[in-house]
Amino acid sequence: MNPPAASFTVHDVFDPSLLKPEDADPAFGAALLAWFDERAARMAWRESRDPYRIWLSEIMLQQTRVATVEPYYQRFLERFPTIEALAAASLDDVLKCWEGLGYYSRARNLHRLAKQLVAERGGRFPETAEALEHLPGIGPYTAAAIASIAFGERVAALDGNVIRILTRLLDLDEEVLSQRVENRLREEAAARLPAARAGDYNPALMDLGRTICVPRRPGCSRCPVRRFCLAQQRGTTHLRPVKKRKGPLPVARAAAAVIRDAAGRVLLVQRPMEGLLGGLWALPGGACIAEESYADCLRRNLREGLNIEIDIAGEMAAATQDFTHFRLRLRAFACELIGSGPQPRKKTRFVWVSPRKLGKYSLGKADREIIASLDQWQPRLFEEP
Repeated sequence: MNPPAASFTVHDVFDPSLLKPEDADPAFGAALLAWFDERAARMAWRESRDPYRIWLSEIMLQQTRVATVEPYYQRFLERFPTIEALAAASLDDVLKCWEGLGYYSRARNLHRLAKQLVAERGGRFPETAEALEHLPGIGPYTAAAIASIAFGERVAALDGNVIRILTRLLDLDEEVLSQRVENRLREEAAARLPAARAGDYNPALMDLGRTICVPRRPGCSRCPVRRFCLAQQRGTTHLRPVKKRKGPLPVARAAAAVIRDAAGRVLLVQRPMEGLLGGLWALPGGACIAEESYADCLRRNLREGLNIEIDIAGEMAAATQDFTHFRLRLRAFACELIGSGPQPRKKTRFVWVSPRKLGKYSLGKADREIIASLDQWQPRLFEEP
């Protein structure tokens, strides 16, 4: 049985800025949980308290929308139903299953931690947020979410949704990225935890931030805890949280080569495991330097990386991809080898792939768009000789 919600009148108000963490009103948690019990969104990962499934969902949901995650989550579990299955898989298989979800370091950390937990703990997760936070790829929020949902630990999870809710509750007019404000918000988040059901309370806040207390045009009239919200009372909801304005993304240019061998196979190289899109496969090439032309960039990168020389026949396709801190503009060129094939100076993996089998390799968004457009715009290129 869920605990009954505390009774209150919608029009009752108070000033949360005067609230000390130790004096937090339990009616806030009760009202939020009553709403959650009635309106909780159905999500596949909420059907289980299995820490493996909760961990997987929390990692996938980092910086990614629920609607995007749901099909990936189902496919990932079909392929790797247990942590043991994930640990036994190759990284190539894991990255392929993750392809298109972005932020690929998450997939690499999942695989690495699965191997570690199976080898060192028989596949069992630590049961406290403090212990979980020491594991690779698990930060304070994810640790708190797993500990509270899977193991019932009374610990608050603080992410962007919760930060937005708390800054509105308190009508904080300070920039949220300051350490002092973050510390205060952590105290406030912990203070509002109910005596029980932390594993429901944290997801309830997530749902509130995702469906009602949204960044723009929040649905304050539908909010189950609006009587606690000072920003709503003062009409400052649209001003919270306070964030620095972001400037336009800087643009990075890169060139890629479409090279075929005598059998019609396309050359792919694997990116270094550490760094951007680590472990994924790509058309060979690299980033341009300053005012360097795309052609010069391509020749230089292929000479330095694969020890090959090329003739460039012409541009074939282009793609744009946004990353967290920059925008990539990638242009692909039809190229022919001069002399022998790749002889990398470093331990760079490369493969010659039949066009029909390119879909089996995990590629970044821009590379996938290039290959898809080649197939569409110049299908003869992808005919078997």
